Amino acid sequence: MNVGFVPNTKRIMSLSKPYKRTVRQFTKEAKKQGGLWHYIQHEDFAESPEHYVRAFLIILKDFKNLLDYVEPSDINLPTYSFRIHELLLRICIEIEANFVAILKENGYSKAGDWKMSDYKKVNVSHRLSYYEVKLPVWNGVQNIRRPFEAWENDSRLPWWNAYNKTKHNRHTEFERATFENLTNSICALITLLSAQFEDNDFAATDMGLSMGGGHQDGMESTIGGYFRVKYPDNWPEEEKYGFLWSTVKNGENPITTYSYE
Repeated sequence: MNVGFVPNTKRIMSLSKPYKRTVRQFTKEAKKQGGLWHYIQHEDFAESPEHYVRAFLIILKDFKNLLDYVEPSDINLPTYSFRIHELLLRICIEIEANFVAILKENGYSKAGDWKMSDYKKVNVSHRLSYYEVKLPVWNGVQNIRRPFEAWENDSRLPWWNAYNKTKHNRHTEFERATFENLTNSICALITLLSAQFEDNDFAATDMGLSMGGGHQDGMESTIGGYFRVKYPDNWPEEEKYGFLWSTVKNGENPITTYSYE
């Protein structure tokens, strides 16, 4: 007996609560609500987020000062120096601090020292490898970076490898402290911050309406207002945020944890 084709009418369920320190794409239905970013400012979303934002803003200030001496351009990507090396180390230490915060606050409980193989788990929960970051002032074609792109092919991050090499053996590996690795690392840091907090800087004043400054690049502003970022828009429907924060915030445990185990 030919019963014909029966369509699958099962509804794909999206996520009903946000994860700690995790920004994600919303479903079309959820996007109809206002103030999509309000959940980021809930007290249970992140522990002392302003601590990490402030550290980045200090790094950003020093990075912009460096640009007074190294012109942001393709031709200067191989440039290396003690100033670049110093900033590269500071940025990568801050990247590690953010990875630890994400894993720890979501309940990751592996014993012993955590390594990049542990931090790489965050790529699944945050889709870091799909983020694009734009350096707004640049001479050449290398102004848009995907600092975690290598993780798509299960490869090592070149800029992180350079950081480790120059940290443990600066004398022989000093030439790895290049402007290219530095700019990739700071783009990685802004990726991590954007993937946690969007452009919220947790200042004492209320967050106002952002007008975007007339940009037509399909990207959005970031913390500190210097870089621009393109968020992943390819989340599976069941992994998107589908909650109405106005309803969720009044319930029990409005922020949940992501299982990295």
